[in-house]
Amino acid sequence: MKKIITLSLLTLGSFAAAQTTVEFWHSFGDAKRGDWIQARADEYNKAHPGVKIVPTFKGSYNDSLQATILAARQGKAPDLVQIFEVGSQLALDSGVFQPVSSVRNVDFGDYIKPVVNYYTIQGKVNSLPFNSSSPVLYFNRDLMVKAGLDPKVPPTTFGAVLKACAKFDAAKLGVKCMALTPYSWLFEQWMSEQNAVLLNNGNGRQGRATASNVDSAAARKVFQFYKDLQDRGYLTNTGKLADTSGTDAIFGSQKALFTIDSTAAIGNLTDAAKQAGFRMGVGVLPIPDGSKRNGVVIGGASLWISKTAPRAQAEAALDFALYMTSTGNMASWHKLTGYYPVRSSSVDLLRKQGWFSSTPLQILAFNQLLNTTPNVASAGALNGAAIQTRNIIEQGIQKVLSGQSVDSAVSATKEQVDAALADYNKNFK
Repeated sequence: MKKIITLSLLTLGSFAAAQTTVEFWHSFGDAKRGDWIQARADEYNKAHPGVKIVPTFKGSYNDSLQATILAARQGKAPDLVQIFEVGSQLALDSGVFQPVSSVRNVDFGDYIKPVVNYYTIQGKVNSLPFNSSSPVLYFNRDLMVKAGLDPKVPPTTFGAVLKACAKFDAAKLGVKCMALTPYSWLFEQWMSEQNAVLLNNGNGRQGRATASNVDSAAARKVFQFYKDLQDRGYLTNTGKLADTSGTDAIFGSQKALFTIDSTAAIGNLTDAAKQAGFRMGVGVLPIPDGSKRNGVVIGGASLWISKTAPRAQAEAALDFALYMTSTGNMASWHKLTGYYPVRSSSVDLLRKQGWFSSTPLQILAFNQLLNTTPNVASAGALNGAAIQTRNIIEQGIQKVLSGQSVDSAVSATKEQVDAALADYNKNFK
């Protein structure tokens, strides 16, 4: 009987140890990135027998954040969640999450400054940076040569893009010049590059934003760029808002000379170019003429820990998040996906490995981030209604593509964005 009791206690002890299960919700449903995350979880689980990290794909960034907030209200919040950058204010306001420093002190000294700059809200970094990116210009080197354009000198301004498109159009190759979707993330980047804030109150960082600058001179230049591309017959897209997957597919099938998308698309677009049989080039994000390049706003997502996670789960969640974003893993992640290695030590490791020497496309994109001037504009805009306001801006851009004047479109867009801000802010009076 004594042996049976002893064995039973041992069994119960093993069962209890296995109960530190961490639910990790993320937004990478593709095999390349999803499998990488699962592999890191498998490694961690093997090294920590008492912990089980369970990664689960929960749909798009928007879907995952909304699902997390709903689950929290039902008392079923996941322990660790990947939340996109503009969801940061909503995540903070929701009360669903706790700062990572409340679980354990985290030294952010090794993180690249423009990345930490974005995720610092009122002097505190609440989440752990994970996948970070910025937009670049992708171009088909072979089509440029056929049209008499120099692939060694891709356009770096709106005017230069339009000039290149005019020459490309004149070559009559039966291909559109620019695959570009109405995308608020790009609009935000172009505001930053002009050192212009999108929202008042320090881009929503010095106080809750109550008004937007969508009708500013800087904003009008972006709307005008879309309109010029459309009116001159240079533009192509799927007709859907924020559909970079669609414009990437157009570019990858050689139906467009240029496209603009995240650095995180470098890997997939390189594969598409190889499959289609053309040489791809990467250039810096073209910016409005006459602007001194201020830098890009970091895109991507960070890792948040649920406030209701039991202590053991919270500690394991943070420990795994730190493991997944460690020096070596971030270098591996960058090589696989094109997302930036968010740690300075990862950059040093990649340099020692000779990675940047052998991958000029990656170093160009990375230097664009490192050359960013840390200020209020490049820190990016924060507002809790960002999902809604982004959609409003995209609809505004779509209006100019449908023939509406820039003046009319920006005026209506500002009115709608400001109304959305006011409606959201009612929750905090």
